[in-house]
Amino acid sequence: MPNYLLKRAYEAPASSDGARVLVDRLWPRGIKKEVLDAAWLRDAAPSPELRKAWHAAPEEEWEAFAGLYRSELKAADAAGAGALAEALGELRSLAEAGTVTLVFAAKDLERNHAAVLREHLLSH
Repeated sequence: MPNYLLKRAYEAPASSDGARVLVDRLWPRGIKKEVLDAAWLRDAAPSPELRKAWHAAPEEEWEAFAGLYRSELKAADAAGAGALAEALGELRSLAEAGTVTLVFAAKDLERNHAAVLREHLLSH
């Protein structure tokens, strides 16, 4: 079974991280590429429209955002084509070789798009 870990971009890389992949649409503020030491799959993140809507929404809207992002992920898998589908395929390919750490910049460790992405990858 694939092993997907979650880690904030502001935490130091560890040898146990395996393949590190930044799954944010935007590069994290104040982090140099050499320090992050991760591939960048921006297309694995929520669509720009969904990302902007979430950042403008109150925290109580988390479940609505997560549901919309799950819908984007399911639609990409169903279509089998497009940037998001390619990003999901790349993450799955990396997981075949070992642990994949999904790197994200959000402050909330539980309510963030990387957690939704991990859940999707593990269940599909």
